[in-house]
Amino acid sequence: MKSLVEHIAKALVDEPEEVRVTEQQDGDTICLKLSVHPSDVGKVIGKQGRTAKAMRSLVYAAAVPMQKRVRLDIVD
Repeated sequence: MKSLVEHIAKALVDEPEEVRVTEQQDGDTICLKLSVHPSDVGKVIGKQGRTAKAMRSLVYAAAVPMQKRVRLDIVD
């Protein structure tokens, strides 16, 4: 899951070496926190949040076979 988010984010940003994804597990919930360079935050979020929503949809779909809940947060 972590590598999926990292791969997508690195393809979107200008500073791929600044992409960081941390993963925390609380019971049946996986919390992923995506951090990018401050100048790339807008690219990861997209217009009206469409890019972030699409990333979340992909992550949710990937989590279905594992029967886990996933949460993706974009942090500064």
